[in-house]
Amino acid sequence: MSDRSPLRALGRARPTPGFGDAARVVPSSGVTTLLTGLTAAAMAFLAVFALALSLSSGQLAQRWSATLSQSATLRISAPPSEIAAQTAAVLEILRTTPGVASTRVLDQDEQRALLEPWFGPDLPIESLALPRLIEITEQPEGFDPVGLRLRLASEAPGAVLDDHTRWRRPLVQAAASLRALAWFSVALIGVMMAAMITLAAGFSLAANAQVIRVLRLVGARDGFIAQAFTRRFAVHAFLGAAGGTALGLLAFAILPVAGDSGFLTGLGFSGTGWLTPLALPPLAAVIAWAATRAAAMRVLKKES
Repeated sequence: MSDRSPLRALGRARPTPGFGDAARVVPSSGVTTLLTGLTAAAMAFLAVFALALSLSSGQLAQRWSATLSQSATLRISAPPSEIAAQTAAVLEILRTTPGVASTRVLDQDEQRALLEPWFGPDLPIESLALPRLIEITEQPEGFDPVGLRLRLASEAPGAVLDDHTRWRRPLVQAAASLRALAWFSVALIGVMMAAMITLAAGFSLAANAQVIRVLRLVGARDGFIAQAFTRRFAVHAFLGAAGGTALGLLAFAILPVAGDSGFLTGLGFSGTGWLTPLALPPLAAVIAWAATRAAAMRVLKKES
């Protein structure tokens, strides 16, 4: 009997600690198990970034909504001779409006800072008939914008209230869409992982076809044979995903995302969000187990 006979291959199979008897009967396939580990590592690394994008999008939507929902802007357009009187009238209206916490009139330097990104720092703002801007900070319960607009229309016709509703809704919707796209990316990564592990399992089953025939000759059932493959691939997927997850978290730990002016500000994990990627290795193991078992049972059923 040659060294390549299935009986000798079966005899040379090394037991894997903790795997039980099923894992001992199939010789280790270095290429396919290595492919499984590398696939799981790469997919877990990408999944870490997709999770970070999803969590960041959710936090961004909440921050935008909270910031814009607690503030409003009032614009007063009037001739220069009337601007002071209308400003005083508007401030008195706001002072007696329930739900308004505080008001602040923007000075020329603040208006110049608002216009500078569009017109440059040398804009002669003193010679321009710019409207007077009043920043309104709301109380938690907010104010009635409809009632406030009616009072302004009767007592200060040049005042226009902007409660940021038209700005808040599209921004929050954009953040929600980005979050949904990130979760779709995570699901797509899982599907691709399952597909590649299925291919690797198919190659492993083909490489051990003679061993499978011998196992059937000695009375092994398909469930026992499939278990030998599923455990091995699940463990390699778990180890590979653990390595990919660790690399992904390390990448986020060293990315320059800190600060208020960086492009990547807000992207990443914070607080308990750092624990979310820890679910990736067990999830990869479950995906590998399910994909390998499906492939194994399909191949065994064809050869039965």
